[in-house]
Amino acid sequence: MAGGAIVPSDGPATDYGGSLTFSVFMSCLVAASGGLIFGYDIGISGGVSQMEPFLKRFFPHVLERMAAAKGNEYCLYDSQTLTAFTSSLYVAGLLASLVASRVTRAMGRQAVMLMGGALFFAGGAMTGAAVNIAMLIVGRMLLGFGVGFTNQAAPLFLAEMAPSRWRGSLTAGYQFFLALGVLTANLVNYATSRASWGWRVSLGLAGAPAVIIFVGALFLTDTPSSLVMRGRPEKARAALLRVRGPDADVDAELRDIAKAVEASRQSEDGAFRRMATRRGYRPHLVLAVAVPAFFQLTGVIVLAFFAPLVFRTVGFGSNAALMGAVINGAVNLVALLLSTLVIDRYGRKVLFMVGGIQMVIAQVGIAWIMGAKIGKSGEAAMAHPYAVAVLVFTCLHTAGFGWSWGPLGWVIPSEIFPVDIRSAGQAMNVSIGLCLTFVQTQSFLAMLCSFKYATFAYYAAWVAVMTVFIALFLPETKGVPLESMGTIWVKHWYWKRFVNYGKTGVALT
Repeated sequence: MAGGAIVPSDGPATDYGGSLTFSVFMSCLVAASGGLIFGYDIGISGGVSQMEPFLKRFFPHVLERMAAAKGNEYCLYDSQTLTAFTSSLYVAGLLASLVASRVTRAMGRQAVMLMGGALFFAGGAMTGAAVNIAMLIVGRMLLGFGVGFTNQAAPLFLAEMAPSRWRGSLTAGYQFFLALGVLTANLVNYATSRASWGWRVSLGLAGAPAVIIFVGALFLTDTPSSLVMRGRPEKARAALLRVRGPDADVDAELRDIAKAVEASRQSEDGAFRRMATRRGYRPHLVLAVAVPAFFQLTGVIVLAFFAPLVFRTVGFGSNAALMGAVINGAVNLVALLLSTLVIDRYGRKVLFMVGGIQMVIAQVGIAWIMGAKIGKSGEAAMAHPYAVAVLVFTCLHTAGFGWSWGPLGWVIPSEIFPVDIRSAGQAMNVSIGLCLTFVQTQSFLAMLCSFKYATFAYYAAWVAVMTVFIALFLPETKGVPLESMGTIWVKHWYWKRFVNYGKTGVALT
């Protein structure tokens, strides 16, 4: 039975030539800026959640709970209501991602980025102006819809538009802008924390990154793959000429794109069904689940959300905790910049290995210090030098994530899927990621209260597992054109038993 990934030619991976043109760079820059809206929300939530004026207005019972919990540092911020403020966005994002695959396939990547930017702007305006919890939650839901649509379309746009030689660096730009959004939000929180209306500024400024992605997307053309899929080959060729430059073999690339799209149309059943039932798609299905799951289980997302609260737990004051979050965000941004310089030189797996080992060491260090100095009861106060050591280990963990899972968690899912299941694969990646983000943001503070310092040992164990998994089961994708990506599965020691390519370039089972 036909199924699995599609390779448009019998030969090895093809390099279509061309250069890193100004057009493709600016197109990818605009698309990557979609990461700003996700990053800004990640950074803003934890800071706002510890601002006393915000808590007094919307969650006064949380302040009472905090006062009653002062005997146990681990449980200082344990409140399901408070975490629901953060996690509710990701329920809406999950719902949006479930329909985003079909919308992206039908309307194109550019249109979905426009929708995501508009929805996020509306959500930012509503949360900034909120006068009651209902407005706050509805605004959070609009923000979630914006995140769901943008997370679906922007990484696909980057992977399909970027030349294969620079695909890793350009696609990693999404995570760079995500980290920039986190850092910007931390700086805004720090600057507004002393004002009674500071939380309104922090939440309302979510509209700024939304304007950037919306206005920028107005000037983009859609990707060649999306245009061919929607029956516009002439526009696809014009787009390739513009972004690849005069030295590229545009016609050869367009032929391969057309072959891949045509082969995908030969199957009448849905993309999700093909991924789930056809043996040739087994590697894609496993990685579509494993990559976003492991991405979340690095623990960096909850640390990004709740960094100010974690730093308060280990003894920093309110403003010092916010500054610690700023430092952590800056470290993440620098690490991502370094990763973009080496991702297409040394490959994906080297970065995964180095970052994984570094994150394990950092998490074990945090667990050891918190266990030794705060103890199991959480009643011991941590001396300032040890609190600084926790900040250093947190930054070490963030740096390891920043040049490994941070960018590669977006790069790998955007490049491994054949065109017929690419939207479905990315939708699965986004859906699983948002689902686990919701679960973790809703449970992290309760987990910290119950598991105490062992929370960080838990994440260290998961990082060790995922590092071994990547070493064994992820083929190297550096420099392989998207239309020839099927060759990596045939050569892999394990996946080749599932994927067998005939002369037609179609995976046979």
